[in-house]
Amino acid sequence: MSDPIPDIEEGTGRPVEAGLFGVAANALAAIGTIWIFLLMFLIVADVVGRNFLSSPITGVAEMAARSVVAIVFLQISAAVLAGRMTRADFLVNYIAKAAPRLMRAIDILFLLIGAAVFAAITYASFPEMTKAWRSGEYFGVQGIFTIPTLPFRAIIVIGSVAAIISYLILMVRAATQDEDAAKAGS
Repeated sequence: MSDPIPDIEEGTGRPVEAGLFGVAANALAAIGTIWIFLLMFLIVADVVGRNFLSSPITGVAEMAARSVVAIVFLQISAAVLAGRMTRADFLVNYIAKAAPRLMRAIDILFLLIGAAVFAAITYASFPEMTKAWRSGEYFGVQGIFTIPTLPFRAIIVIGSVAAIISYLILMVRAATQDEDAAKAGS
């Protein structure tokens, strides 16, 4: 039977069973993936229109610039839950073999710092989102191409909150992992 807790020491990247939240994180990631394909289609259509039909699609640059950030924030919580955040495995593997308890403490600290970083992003982004909601703020050049900023700013806040929850789920699992193993062994 496979262990649902990611093997943090070896960085296997096996997904964590996170129940309904895991389903929501995967749904956000799926939306981000679909968005990537739509964006690729839009960019190709713009290139074809620009080079072969002398008729570029207005606003593609603005959409692409905003979309990249939105896609990252849509997919971040699923990446965290899957244990796919960047880390120096050569050092992690060495520490895990030499001092497993120290590695667990480092993992817990890493997860706590990850949650804190996304809490700071949420704290900084939430006022911008509410400002965009109240003012009807938009990107682009009026009269040529405009798009509301609210959806993009909301995605940053939602993605950040989802990342915080993902980090906290993993932190609790990492903190209780040895206790669970000890209980299973007795």
